[in-house]
Amino acid sequence: MKRIFLIVLDSFGIGAMPDAESFGDVNVNTLRSCATSSKLNIPNMTAAGLGNIDGVDCLPKAAAPTGAFARLKEASMGKDTTIGHWEIAGVVSPNPLPTYPQGFPQEVLDAFEQATGRGCLCNLPYSGTDVIRDYGQEHLDTGKWIVYTSADSVFQVAAHEERVPLEELYGACHKARQILRGTHGVGRVIARPFVGDPVNGFRRTANRHDYSLEPPEKTMLDAIKAAGLDSIAVGKINDIFAGQGTTEYVYNQSNANGMEHTSHYAARDFHGLCFVNLVDFDMLFGHRRDINGYANALTEFDAWLGGFLSQLGEDDLVMITADHGCDPAYTATTDHTREYVPLLVLGKRVKPVNLGTRASFADIAATVTELLGVEFKTPGKSFAGEIWK
Repeated sequence: MKRIFLIVLDSFGIGAMPDAESFGDVNVNTLRSCATSSKLNIPNMTAAGLGNIDGVDCLPKAAAPTGAFARLKEASMGKDTTIGHWEIAGVVSPNPLPTYPQGFPQEVLDAFEQATGRGCLCNLPYSGTDVIRDYGQEHLDTGKWIVYTSADSVFQVAAHEERVPLEELYGACHKARQILRGTHGVGRVIARPFVGDPVNGFRRTANRHDYSLEPPEKTMLDAIKAAGLDSIAVGKINDIFAGQGTTEYVYNQSNANGMEHTSHYAARDFHGLCFVNLVDFDMLFGHRRDINGYANALTEFDAWLGGFLSQLGEDDLVMITADHGCDPAYTATTDHTREYVPLLVLGKRVKPVNLGTRASFADIAATVTELLGVEFKTPGKSFAGEIWK
């Protein structure tokens, strides 16, 4: 095996897991919701077998699928980006990361304010677009940070780019990351810069930056790097793994930019893994409960995928999966949803086989490392022998 492209369509769930209700999610299904939209047109993923996956009943089934396909169960106790990606990379998290439905305790805010020299506003679970609408003017007037969270394990800091320089915001988030460890070890600290004014409206910019908790164990990225192979991160992958295990990385400004980066890497000679996250599905459409926007983003990805497949060599393959759900039709919350995720595997030497329902996202890590000839211990079970001719 020469090259593996592992692409995470952030939040592309395909139906509620058996324990979804314990996570507050009832009858959720991101794919099914998108299938109600006239904007959805995904012939390449449908041909690969997306509609043939266990439990998927909202798409046509391919008579002769072009790829291998599976439904993946999340073994970790969470439904967030960090835990989802860690499990994809081979680390199962039996305990959820801490969340703060009432906001962060005062000792956390006091430490953050002392470290940064600015006060804090909000400190509540909030939509990222609503929080700058409601607190943007006060932030401009006072210079205080807008601190907020969500149902996920995140400490988010918003600041206007003309009121607080980006480097100061990034520095503050780095300090917050040092504070938020141990009991308060949230999955991610996120810098959320924005621009605009109260009259014309505030809007977030593409200068977001994530500061993740380090994975508790070595991941497949560490193993691939230690073996002397390339471990390339596209999008927020490098941030999710706190820079551990990557040999090269690039950030995305959008899904389109991330797909462009992936195409550029496909045109380059390397040996190893290119791990890609496309976050717009989640950030712009899932959380904002925009069914048509989500469906259209899938359509744009599928159209790109058709051309990308022609870039794969004889010893290359692409895996397409997700890290959790974020059902754009689910109105009980605006947060992630506990769902199975799809797996599609495509390449010139890939056998078109139904891999069934897998017990863990970590099966991906076990398979990737086996195909690349890299030693790695994980709870996941490899399906390399079932898919590779």
